[in-house]
Amino acid sequence: MSSDVDTALSDLQTHLNLIFARTRTLWKESAARIDPELQVGGYKLLTFIERADTANAHELAERFEMDKSVISRQVRMLEELGLLESRPDERDGRQRVLTATPSARAALSELRRDHATRLRTVVAGLTQDEINAASKVFRLLSEV
Repeated sequence: MSSDVDTALSDLQTHLNLIFARTRTLWKESAARIDPELQVGGYKLLTFIERADTANAHELAERFEMDKSVISRQVRMLEELGLLESRPDERDGRQRVLTATPSARAALSELRRDHATRLRTVVAGLTQDEINAASKVFRLLSEV
């Protein structure tokens, strides 16, 4: 590889690290906006469940590569905060079907609107082609 490519890749890595750090901060801020007691791990589980419509603890443990005991504690906390409901799974009585409550859905919807507004402001100076190119790069990087 040429020196220019090495420099560009180093710059890309630096900016990815900054994006990861900013994402962690955004998760923390978003969780606190929903409820001051909500932990980042619970926030990530809640957003996944809300987007998937339903989930169970086994799916969450696999998806997030977390121990089931951690998932269980987070689910219990989400239920106590009134953000998650659970009911027996009709197909497998050992499992519980988890769904976001209407108040959780409303809070997450508001957060998404705010995040979209912030993103629009950040990319306001880019063309549609530049936004598409950035999206393509992020899609490729997500497959690494």
